[in-house]
Amino acid sequence: MEILQKLLKLERNLEVLEEIKDELTELDIKKEWEIRYGLFESIQIVIDTSCKVVARYNLAKPQNYKECILALGDKGYLTKELAKKLAQMVGFRNILIHEYCEVDREKLLEYLSHLDDFKEFIKAMKEH
Repeated sequence: MEILQKLLKLERNLEVLEEIKDELTELDIKKEWEIRYGLFESIQIVIDTSCKVVARYNLAKPQNYKECILALGDKGYLTKELAKKLAQMVGFRNILIHEYCEVDREKLLEYLSHLDDFKEFIKAMKEH
């Protein structure tokens, strides 16, 4: 999947997550699953896009996903602050995948307040 297609998919994910966030009155198991998957896929798109851009333009030799995202901050594709926030999401993605039974519901809801970080990422990637 090309970078632009990934960014469009991320935009659609964010629309759905915003809708869930706006309508959320109670976190039942169905809503929790929707939020988990939406956040997981959105974070994964950030990772895939970041690694693809870093590789395509030979920006760095990252050893892991976090380093891919941080390299975009180092090279001016993202602000360093945004790169740091997005890189921290990699750890949450790992929890969503590997420790899905142990996800803190408050942490899950907290990530819904970070949807603007994804939007900033999309904007920055489209500008480059």
